[in-house]
Amino acid sequence: MISQPSRHCTVELQALPSRIRQVRRIVSAQLRYWHLDPLVDLAELGVTELLTNVHRHAEPDKMCAVEIELLGDRLTVSVSDHDPRPPVVRDADALATCGRGLAMVASVSESWGVRPAADGGKVVWFTLPAPSPAVSVPAYPVYRSSAALRAEAPEHAPARSAVAG
Repeated sequence: MISQPSRHCTVELQALPSRIRQVRRIVSAQLRYWHLDPLVDLAELGVTELLTNVHRHAEPDKMCAVEIELLGDRLTVSVSDHDPRPPVVRDADALATCGRGLAMVASVSESWGVRPAADGGKVVWFTLPAPSPAVSVPAYPVYRSSAALRAEAPEHAPARSAVAG
């Protein structure tokens, strides 16, 4: 089930590898719809790591919910599951292939944390700073006279050498 009231989206799923790929695509599409393209890669990385933790560690089941919410200039991504045990941050070797998920989430996010969920489970979340809204582009091109363009040009442009050095 997907709900999208305004700047909020929730996806409920069973954290299986095939579903994780689908949720990555959903998160990507939602952020692009909100014109938050610069956050897509970081949000996908973070949600992948959190869902992988649910897949590998959560008990009694792998059911969870991914929630993304834009409030002001902050995007919050959270994953809730039914396991009350908090995740463990490990000091993994830089070449390790597992055990680095939360460290990666911490390194790419502005902040992150864990809180108890109302159902007795937990919610792991992270925030990303949202870019400011794009500057509006005029509907029609703005033309300037050649005199205005010459006035804006620098007096001395650096010389380019025709000979490669």
